[in-house]
Amino acid sequence: MNTPPIRLAINGASGRMGAALLALLRDDPRFVLAHAVVAPGSAQDGQPVEGVGDSLRYAHDWRDAPALDVVIDFASPAALDGALAHCLAHGIALVSGTTGLDDAMEARLAEAGTRIALLRAANFSLGVAVLTRLLRDAAAALPGWDLEIVEAHHGRKQDAPSGTALALGHAAADARHTTLREAAVYTREGQTGARAEGSIGFAVVRGGDIVGEHQALLIGPGERVELGHRATDRSIFARGALQAAHWLSRQPAGHWRIDDVLFSPA
Repeated sequence: MNTPPIRLAINGASGRMGAALLALLRDDPRFVLAHAVVAPGSAQDGQPVEGVGDSLRYAHDWRDAPALDVVIDFASPAALDGALAHCLAHGIALVSGTTGLDDAMEARLAEAGTRIALLRAANFSLGVAVLTRLLRDAAAALPGWDLEIVEAHHGRKQDAPSGTALALGHAAADARHTTLREAAVYTREGQTGARAEGSIGFAVVRGGDIVGEHQALLIGPGERVELGHRATDRSIFARGALQAAHWLSRQPAGHWRIDDVLFSPA
């Protein structure tokens, strides 16, 4: 018996991630793209969606959205507000990679997870999800070892450390029963003194067109463990988001993680 394709909408369809998702969807029979939302005033608003033809046009809101199974959101915090309202009103699963949210939106999302299936991530790379789990286990198994997290990105990146580096730090700190607020060291300059026991250090590299590299170094007496991930193609993030959407479309209401996509029983 054939399973019908999952009815998918993209919020933020004109952005970099939206374009990557559209490119992958053309050859992915698991999904049918049913709605594609762009910002009001976008030059693409009302135009045919590439690869779909005149059968689907970009929209700037959710008023004419058809029945959906899941929404993937990579947009602005303001645009997420509309997508979340639509998902809550119709019981639609939501995968979101939007960051920079204020406390009010964080509270809305926390409540939304009691009503719909919701999965949020700062990084949708499946490899990074595995790295995070490995680091969590290693940090717990080697609690007395020094831990440094090194990340590298292109020269245009605006924030440092990266959201993924911070997420790795949070995972390691949690495994050691502490918090990043207490353990993190973000800068070292001048006469810093000896390294504080239990601290988690961060180092940042910026330059060129580096897509994203993250390395965790656990350093003990006479030995060290190096765990790392290197991204060479931005499409990995879109591929991971589609994998998450496929999995989430079958889940009950709740707050889910990329870990669940990879490691939950089938």
